[in-house]
Amino acid sequence: MNAVPAEPAPPAWRQRAVERSTRAAKLRAEQRIERFLDGAQALITEKGTTDFTVQEVVERSKQSLRSFYQHFDGKHELLLALFEDSLSRCAEEIRTATAAKKKPLERLRVAVELLYKESQPRANKQSALFTDFAMQLLASHPAQVTAAHIPLLDVFTELVEQAVESGDAHAAKPRRLAALLMQTAMFTAQTPGVPADSNATSVTAKEVWEFCLGGLVGAGVR
Repeated sequence: MNAVPAEPAPPAWRQRAVERSTRAAKLRAEQRIERFLDGAQALITEKGTTDFTVQEVVERSKQSLRSFYQHFDGKHELLLALFEDSLSRCAEEIRTATAAKKKPLERLRVAVELLYKESQPRANKQSALFTDFAMQLLASHPAQVTAAHIPLLDVFTELVEQAVESGDAHAAKPRRLAALLMQTAMFTAQTPGVPADSNATSVTAKEVWEFCLGGLVGAGVR
């Protein structure tokens, strides 16, 4: 049986041309995606809610509906992209802010307090993503919530591990303790405060950290 001759490799110039074309197409796609995300974020900021339509996003981004559905399955996926981007940016902000601190516990303090402040509802911010959308997402798609928080969890895990290695903290399972620190800061920030008679007294970032510190220097998560 005669062997089938192998096809000759395409000329180098053709490979370079295809690669350039692919890079250009990818760049254009990324730019279109960013315009959709920017349009959606502008609507959230203006309305203070995630209650908008895909058509409004399309009009705000000055692109076509066909282009939108080439990149997103629908509004849910668009909001998820914004949610993931927001958490990734927060993770990088925390990484940058903690890098300047020398002591592990000081780095963790900065991380907890910054995450608490960033998670508090504020006017003219994208807090609707964390109040409206995130709560719905947590109930309907918990796996997506978990995946979106991974960059943030990675940063907190690194900080907890550093504190454990230095002997300043105790944790048999650093990643689980990191998750507890994150959840404490984020969910406490969304609550109205501590009931006091007929009013609620706001919890401060310092109080949240002091509570977390007790878990860090105590027995840890077993």
